[in-house]
Amino acid sequence: MNLKTISDVDFEGKVVFLRLDLNVPLKDGKITDETRILAALPTIRHILSSTNRIVISSHLGRPKGKFVESLSLAPVGEKLAQLLGVEVLLASDYEKEPIDSLLGQLTKGQLILLENLRFHAGETGNLREFTEKLVKGVDVFVNDAFGAAHRAHASTAGVPALLGKERSYAGLLIEKELTALGGLLSGAKAPFVVVMGGAKVSDKLEVILSLMERCNDIVIGGAMAYTFLKYKGVSVGASRVEDDKLDLVETIYRNADQRGVKIHLPVDHVCAKEFEEFSQPETTTDENIPDGLMGLDIGPQTLDRYKDLVRSASTVLWNGPMGVFEWESFARGSFGIADAMADCSGTTVVGGGDSVACVNLVGLSEKMTHVSTGGGASLEFLEGKTLPGIKPLLN
Repeated sequence: MNLKTISDVDFEGKVVFLRLDLNVPLKDGKITDETRILAALPTIRHILSSTNRIVISSHLGRPKGKFVESLSLAPVGEKLAQLLGVEVLLASDYEKEPIDSLLGQLTKGQLILLENLRFHAGETGNLREFTEKLVKGVDVFVNDAFGAAHRAHASTAGVPALLGKERSYAGLLIEKELTALGGLLSGAKAPFVVVMGGAKVSDKLEVILSLMERCNDIVIGGAMAYTFLKYKGVSVGASRVEDDKLDLVETIYRNADQRGVKIHLPVDHVCAKEFEEFSQPETTTDENIPDGLMGLDIGPQTLDRYKDLVRSASTVLWNGPMGVFEWESFARGSFGIADAMADCSGTTVVGGGDSVACVNLVGLSEKMTHVSTGGGASLEFLEGKTLPGIKPLLN
């Protein structure tokens, strides 16, 4: 992929519109996970070494075009100021006060952070009028928001369309993401194991079919496993099943047979009578789940098998938890996969919000080759799609 990066441009004297993914989780106004902020720092510092005339932008949550106080980027601005040692000016009303006017007031040691882009309907609608306000006085566009690269929004697709491809570049994080994820699509070393979890088969169909052309084994966990098991004629009790998606499972198996890919399913389960955090866990002795019980995690026999596959792999991609890892009684499967990934001597890539959250929760992110900051974006990229936020950054 012939990507234009910030290494290709001299920022001296330039005004830079920098799109980042600062969509961090907040609780009571406090940031609970700084991963995306920390991932953005190398690009900010690279540009800062040449110019402080930077307009930083991001979205946060889904305010649907309206101001929502709990989704303000103010806490993010405070954290950026602390980490960078500069003053971060939060521009709350940049639709009325032009950005070029704000830039004229900027002094050394200051940066501009635009308030949540999605407070304006023009962002998600990719409206030209809104986009024109974003680029007023701007010389160069830098996109480092991989987590939003699959969205054709004003700040990801509209801005480079107005400024032109010749003034649009990828940041260091996007370059890192595409290198790591692109390596899975071209030249991943065998044996290549894909660990796929989460709730819905329908959400993962395209990425499974894409990776099936490249991998050797697909390990299935999470709620989607019960749809696979039901297709195989296994009793799944009261577990969550996509009954209307059994044809998709058939498609997956047909493609797996054609390509010689082995699909691994749980052989035991950790279950409960109710979907409640403190429900009494019950472990089955085989793949069948009795009536009245629902599967909420993979069982110990399954975990041992899955860990062996992961540890012996040369390449591993993990997307989606094995169970309800937020609840202690049903977290062993996901935590065990994280441990096995950390033990693997091959290339290990974690993609998807829940998988990343799990790895961070157990403090093993530094043990992975790459932890992706993009959930939907990483999936769509691995499906083989050219993302609308990436297309303008290519030569």
